[in-house]
Amino acid sequence: MTLTVRRLTQHSDLGLSLVAGREGADRVIDWAHPIELADPTPWISGGELVMTTGLKIGPTAEEQFNYVARLVQAGTVALAFDTGTTFERVPDGVLTAGDAFGLPILAVPASTPFIAITRAVIDELTADQLRGVQRVVDHQEKLARATLRGGIPAVISMLGRVLSSTVAVIDSDSQVLAVHGADSVRVIRHAREVASTARSTPGRRRPTSKVVADDHGYCTVQTVSAAQDLHGYLAVSSDDLLSASDRLLVAHAVSLVSIELGKPAKVVDAEQRLRAAVTRALLDLGGDLDVSLLRYFGFDTDSQVVALILTNVGPLLAAERQIAAALTGQSTPYLMVPTENDLIVIVPEERSHEVGLHLQQQVGAQLERPLGGGRGLPTPIFTAALSVRQATAAARAGRLQTDRITDFAELGTFSLLLGSQSPAELRALEQSMLAAVDTYDAAHPASSSLVSTLTAFLEHNGHTETAAAALGVHRHTLRNRLVKIAELTGRELDSAYVRAELWVAVQARELLRTMGEEGR
Repeated sequence: MTLTVRRLTQHSDLGLSLVAGREGADRVIDWAHPIELADPTPWISGGELVMTTGLKIGPTAEEQFNYVARLVQAGTVALAFDTGTTFERVPDGVLTAGDAFGLPILAVPASTPFIAITRAVIDELTADQLRGVQRVVDHQEKLARATLRGGIPAVISMLGRVLSSTVAVIDSDSQVLAVHGADSVRVIRHAREVASTARSTPGRRRPTSKVVADDHGYCTVQTVSAAQDLHGYLAVSSDDLLSASDRLLVAHAVSLVSIELGKPAKVVDAEQRLRAAVTRALLDLGGDLDVSLLRYFGFDTDSQVVALILTNVGPLLAAERQIAAALTGQSTPYLMVPTENDLIVIVPEERSHEVGLHLQQQVGAQLERPLGGGRGLPTPIFTAALSVRQATAAARAGRLQTDRITDFAELGTFSLLLGSQSPAELRALEQSMLAAVDTYDAAHPASSSLVSTLTAFLEHNGHTETAAAALGVHRHTLRNRLVKIAELTGRELDSAYVRAELWVAVQARELLRTMGEEGR
């Protein structure tokens, strides 16, 4: 908390009274300086509380007014006027000038020596400096923890919150790596302008910092480098020039970003392999997994999580990298592991919908393909495998809609039937309805699969025309196959109840396949 004139008057032991210039009571005092000269301005640098007995201010109101005017022109913060030596009270000329210029005038009682005021100011300034140092240390720790949890995006986000500013970092090719704050367009533009200027003058020594002023304030741009290698630029917006403590925090953030950008690619790949291994272990071991492995990736024993299954992702390696970049950019803790064709992503419950939408839009755009998938129900982290099964079921149920993530909760009765079932239970369920059809398909390999025919029929809500078109067969052919299915199962397919039973059996089989089970 900075020392203002108002705060100084609250030191009851000093007995100071604010008698004029009250509108300037919140001015910040940088120092206290007693001086007895008619013109003290050569000895004033600005920001001082000037203390005087009035010995040289002159006897007339005009001289006194001019004395105060000179103090104002020199940048004086306030005038403390002794009322026990030369004057019994603060002269009218001084009071008039104080009100006219908005310069706080403090009446000092005869019992208060100037040295007491000076000591009070020094004590306050020292305490402010200690608080400032502690603030920097505390915020440096926050930045370091953010780096461990979320890399560069987390550092930038934390720096933006600490400084209440917009912060952005770009790489040496002017690509945006991370940004935080509402004024991102302006800050990124200034960072790119500095980068462009540096590239156009390669022979000159690269400046480590540049401050750009415009109609909206200031933008401080610092280079991000390690040894002689330039990695990028970090830019921070501010209404005023950054304070010394704020500059220290920016420098610390630059160092952390430099370390992150300097990580060898092998380190990044090793971290992702570890993440995948921990995810597999979590799904296999549940509560037997060492919690320290989860803490490394931002989770704890009481974490509530949701599993997402992302489908239609294309080449898995490219998709993994894009998803990792997107989640790191949001400072979101996550676990991820690929399956045969899809990706399992486990995220905190409170961010699951936001993350799902973000991945679908951003990663889908970067991969140039619509992403689909499923979302499980919230669950404690050690039972994340249950949410994965639910997400898988939701993805399979919504597989005709490849451009959306289907919520398991939206599936109603279907979710209750399948989501919490074991592989053995699912196998028994699908075999009870489909075993006879499977036997027929196995005995007639040259014929089209009746199971595929049944699946298409059910997926299209029992509409033979659309199902036949989807299978590429004539509607009469489809009807003949449905007659055979009804004969084998002993059930009438015109019944909505029977179609519901068969649909559940087909979905149970699909879920088993995603779990690596054959179901036969």
